[in-house]
Amino acid sequence: MGAFLELVGVRAGYGGGDILQGLDLSVEEGSLTCIVGPNGAGKSTVLRVVSGLLRPTAGTVQFRGESLAGRSPRAILGRGIVQVPQERSLFPTMTVWENVRLGAFTVHDRSLVAKRMAAVCETFPIVAERRHEPAASLSGGQQKIVEFARALMLDPSLLILDEPSMGLDPKTRSLVFNTVRDMNKAGRTLLLVEQNARSGLGIATHGVVMETGRVRLQGPGQEVLDNPEIGRLYLGATA
Repeated sequence: MGAFLELVGVRAGYGGGDILQGLDLSVEEGSLTCIVGPNGAGKSTVLRVVSGLLRPTAGTVQFRGESLAGRSPRAILGRGIVQVPQERSLFPTMTVWENVRLGAFTVHDRSLVAKRMAAVCETFPIVAERRHEPAASLSGGQQKIVEFARALMLDPSLLILDEPSMGLDPKTRSLVFNTVRDMNKAGRTLLLVEQNARSGLGIATHGVVMETGRVRLQGPGQEVLDNPEIGRLYLGATA
């Protein structure tokens, strides 16, 4: 594995103020990298920079050796970087099947779309089981799973997840985290921002702790989770 996403000296923010303060971060192919940290650390800002929704004021962002500088979100999507947003993003009155198929809106080969739909149904049986039902009939966790399925219709090289467990009950949260881990085990490279640090780092191959726009600590997910300083700062003294 080699670093195929690399951010070096990145500064970025909103309204003239930089939230990211010279961020250095790399993601290895095949990894599940989880970013944690307190509110305001810049976690979601990293994702916005990578997906092209926010242009950095300084530094470089490279994906597979190519600079992403100045590229539009559509162009970055075309290079295989797909983001699942924190907010629920399904069309509630459309069926599960229709929502998932929309993920292939840039794919014009019908046979390829059909092949990917079949693969998605195998990975996420709920897509076939609830195909005729409106997305609004699904639970919050089920909707998130369908969002994952829709994202895979583009066969992404890098799948970005922004706090997928937000607002979910413990049982449903466990389902979502297991699904994320299974996607990684199947060969997907994932970059995850997660407010539930314990669960996120628990499934990560690589953990990153951010504070005030910089990386404070990084390493194998379990090592970061077990670090006593991180436990005290972010997980609670008795975690």
